[in-house]
Amino acid sequence: MKLGILLFCVLLTAAVVGIWLIRRRNRDILPDDMEGHEFERYCAELLEGNGFQEVEVTKGSGDYGVDILAEKDGITYAIQCKRYTGPVGVAAVQQAYAGRDYYDRMVGAVLTNQYFTAPAVEAARKLKILLWDRGYMEGMMEEQRGG
Repeated sequence: MKLGILLFCVLLTAAVVGIWLIRRRNRDILPDDMEGHEFERYCAELLEGNGFQEVEVTKGSGDYGVDILAEKDGITYAIQCKRYTGPVGVAAVQQAYAGRDYYDRMVGAVLTNQYFTAPAVEAARKLKILLWDRGYMEGMMEEQRGG
């Protein structure tokens, strides 16, 4: 009886640790459960790890639709970060567009852990805003890991 209880406790502990490790690994894959400001800081670190310089997270309110200012290879960027649970729409593209001009940056971009709606893609094409979606973010994370 005691051996059965001990075995049950060992298996239960292994299951809990396994679930914790899977959740931690998945969090390392994509930051889906972060809050907004935490996600912005995470994106800033991700950009730095991928060769961006002078990476600055803007103040929370009154940022004119831009969360991060950065530079890479002589090109300046205004980046809107969106940690969403569903597709990112046109409003994010409009924010990046306005913020790009406000901060006098060469390129505006939206970086998200999700994907974009068709209208957002169309607006970005017309407004010349880069869309960095979930797949792009995964690629940056892989690059940062050296993979």
